[in-house]
Amino acid sequence: MEIRGAIPTAGLADGIVTTDSGVITDIAAVHDGAAPPAAGDVILPGLIDIHCHGGGGHGFATFSADEARAAAAFHADRGTTGVVASLVTAAPADLLGQVRTLAPLVADGTLLGIHLEGPFLSPARRGAHAASLLLDPDESLVAALLKAGAGAIKIITIAPERTGATAIASLLRDAGVTVAFGHTDTDYAGMAAALAESADSLVTHLGNAMAPLHHRSAGPVAAALVAAAAHAAWVELIADGVHVDEGFTRLVFAAAARGRVVLVTDAMAAAGMPDGSYVLGPLRVTVRAGVARLADPHGAGEGSIAGGTRTLLEVVATVVASGVPLADAVLAASGTPARVLGLASSRGRLAPGVVADLVLTDPRLNVRRVMRAGRWLS
Repeated sequence: MEIRGAIPTAGLADGIVTTDSGVITDIAAVHDGAAPPAAGDVILPGLIDIHCHGGGGHGFATFSADEARAAAAFHADRGTTGVVASLVTAAPADLLGQVRTLAPLVADGTLLGIHLEGPFLSPARRGAHAASLLLDPDESLVAALLKAGAGAIKIITIAPERTGATAIASLLRDAGVTVAFGHTDTDYAGMAAALAESADSLVTHLGNAMAPLHHRSAGPVAAALVAAAAHAAWVELIADGVHVDEGFTRLVFAAAARGRVVLVTDAMAAAGMPDGSYVLGPLRVTVRAGVARLADPHGAGEGSIAGGTRTLLEVVATVVASGVPLADAVLAASGTPARVLGLASSRGRLAPGVVADLVLTDPRLNVRRVMRAGRWLS
């Protein structure tokens, strides 16, 4: 099969991607004299979201495989051909049940993995996590979760200042799990020390659920950017126009080394849905004007931001509109997350031998068609 259009990641204004048996076999420029290309088609690699709680009215914090499949399908239809299912803090028994529900979906390729965003987080920076369920890192619980996941758990977020965090981080790395630091009240030195343990660490949604950057107290944001500039960490960024603003987005892309920023959605069930009431794990969420916040049962004011409502392609478009080059924004939503997951040889780029996941868009990055493993989705 041949797909023709502009291929910005290959520097081609008019090119052809050839696929066969679910794999890309060739990328080439169109020769002179060929028929005109389709009007404005842009070909991007399939996007990969490593921090996603759900979408289309469905969540991953579930005991229903059908609901999880529906959430993954929602994002696939919108250009995210690879999703890591994120779970918020819950009671240990619930987390174990959710992991057991999702693990077969990783095994069959519906999901690329599972991300546990709790419960080893700071109460002071908990965001949309239930304070009563937060715990110090616990070796027996981690062992039980890894056993339940049978290799499906790819990322676990921990606050580095919690008792036992260093030992658990080492255990996770030995098990092949990416350690993500976030939801933390640590300072510059604390984050720098945590990231110095491994160049394969990740920072969960940089700037959110941590102390802000300040010129007399640089904090964890600065430590993360210093590490990302030195190719010593990856940093997630929810650049949806709500979680961070345009200036912060440009700062992160300017400061971090190329290939060290990971665009994510932090999307929850409300992504692609109308305003209204939703749930995120055990907590109730209200969405107004597309912004999800924890519901305030007392009506005293707005609660914490509770996940995103955008798709990853919409995040890419927002990043490009902020002034970041398209190729850099796409890399942060495809090739770089593939590297975090250890899938750089098979996913996240347009090259011969790579799985044929691609997105056909118009010049404004609106989806026209999506191909997953060589097959067009409906």
